[in-house]
Amino acid sequence: MQVAQYEEDAQDHTPAESLLLAYAAMLPIASGTAASLALGRERGAALEVSTIRFAGAVLCFLAGVRRGLSFRQSGGPTVGQLGVMFSTFSLGSGALLLPPRKPALLLLLSGFGLLALLDPEAARTHQAPRFFARLRPVQMVIPIASLAALFFRRSKTVK
Repeated sequence: MQVAQYEEDAQDHTPAESLLLAYAAMLPIASGTAASLALGRERGAALEVSTIRFAGAVLCFLAGVRRGLSFRQSGGPTVGQLGVMFSTFSLGSGALLLPPRKPALLLLLSGFGLLALLDPEAARTHQAPRFFARLRPVQMVIPIASLAALFFRRSKTVK
């Protein structure tokens, strides 16, 4: 039985559906943060919790994306690919399990930062689609900036 080989698109452009899905996933994080900050600490508390939980779920999803990408590698996943996937999943699930406070935000910031740094490298080494090299750093600015704003708001208040 002949197995079809995966052939990557030789173009560096990001497909329209990938752009839409990539930024649509970040919209609730940015809008939840903006609304929470606008409403203030007490009135925006529920939105802040929802935003942190959603960000944790997105980070777990992106860990799954990393795992899925490793399936297309001949010879199976590398130790590094599995390490990034487990690290990203651990940071996302840790943020979901912790109370939605500064430690959870630090886990999320670490996870999204990890993807912003490592996904472009994965694209350059043909372990991810080429367009990840340009998409991920820009895409990850949204959750990093949003969650950093929530973190700094928590740093200003006592609790």
